[in-house]
Amino acid sequence: MSRTHTHTQTRTARLMDGTALARRVVEETSVRAAEITRRTGVTPCLATVLVGEDPASVTYVRMKRARCAKAGIDSRLVSLPAATTTAELVGTLRSLSQDPAVHGILLQHPAGAHIDERAAFEAIAPEKDVDGVTMSSFASMSFGRPGFASCTPGGIMRLLDAYDVRLAGRRAVVVGRSAILGKPVGMLLLARDATVTYCHSRTADLAVAVREADVVVAAVGRPRLIRGEDIRPGAVVIDAGYNAGNVGDVDFDTARTRAGLITPVPGGVGPMTIAVLLEQTVDAASAQLGLSRR
Repeated sequence: MSRTHTHTQTRTARLMDGTALARRVVEETSVRAAEITRRTGVTPCLATVLVGEDPASVTYVRMKRARCAKAGIDSRLVSLPAATTTAELVGTLRSLSQDPAVHGILLQHPAGAHIDERAAFEAIAPEKDVDGVTMSSFASMSFGRPGFASCTPGGIMRLLDAYDVRLAGRRAVVVGRSAILGKPVGMLLLARDATVTYCHSRTADLAVAVREADVVVAAVGRPRLIRGEDIRPGAVVIDAGYNAGNVGDVDFDTARTRAGLITPVPGGVGPMTIAVLLEQTVDAASAQLGLSRR
């Protein structure tokens, strides 16, 4: 795992501080955004599209806009009524994709049960897909080509790097197979020469797979699904779940007595998701303004 972490019965796992790492990433991103503005007179711009008024989504969008402001990134909010159709949403996203003043586009999801989210995601131009949700972005991640990573998987990889976690040759178990978290994080781990196993709701004997893992990524959205007693001593545990009551997908209290490194909920993966979103928005602006290429 990390070259500096071993397990003993008398110590608990070291916490992976996503809040502190995210702060550093955002500070660096702010410097880059200011330099782009100085050189071009253009401020990097992230457009967020919100369908309806789901309270959690509204709160999350407000937080993202506040982080954008701190990083020197313009934030454009496009609020659409809950009754918006897929066709109308696709039209909005295509219009933003063609707007040269917009450098990155985020569709806040879920967008509503009646919306074909895949059709909506695919309306986002790949060069503006700073949330890494299009099939083009997934292909780029899978083949190691230039492009944008899904933000949560990208944040997870940054955390692993920050804590010197060795991945080559190690066994990684990803619990979850969503298109924007489970699947892409598995591909990013595979690209680092980890041996990756995907598990999900229909996996038989999930505990057996978890017990063999050097790295566990929990991303299934079921509170405390991963039991502490199933964590291999010294393993790295990344909890990307967030459930009601600030509860992750891992039983944190018991897992911490066995893991070598573990992310808390909150304060682990979550802050890194937003940090990567802002960083990739500045990357996109830089490329679109001819200052660099992705």
